[in-house]
Amino acid sequence: MDSSTVFLLAADTILLLHMLIVAFIVIGLVLIFIGKARAWSWIRNPWFRLMHLVVIGVVVIQSWLGVICPLTTIEMALRSRGSDTIYSSSFMSYWIENILYYQAPPWVFAICYMIFGAVACASWFWIRPRGFTKSTSHHAT
Repeated sequence: MDSSTVFLLAADTILLLHMLIVAFIVIGLVLIFIGKARAWSWIRNPWFRLMHLVVIGVVVIQSWLGVICPLTTIEMALRSRGSDTIYSSSFMSYWIENILYYQAPPWVFAICYMIFGAVACASWFWIRPRGFTKSTSHHAT
């Protein structure tokens, strides 16, 4: 396997990871609300909920600062090293533009992320997670 192929395979792996994170953020929030309606106990897992808030929080902060996601930067660098085309903007704006033919300035995405993040934060209070407790195991002695 030549180095160009290795770089492109690595870039595709980063893209897949990026897509999984986006799916976790979006589908996670949808499942939290569906889970509330269906009384699913797993949606109240505090670690799942905290991770969800942290990940969307990182996205919101990056958008406020005008920082392109590091995963996008790494993927573009790998594609460049593999002599492939690279994005001219952020991961989300690139795919939204290509999938939905929608063009918007970066501030529009920042506002969308902020609204999504606010809903995710509000869900913490609307649909309370269980407390962070240590599980105690009882051993017979």
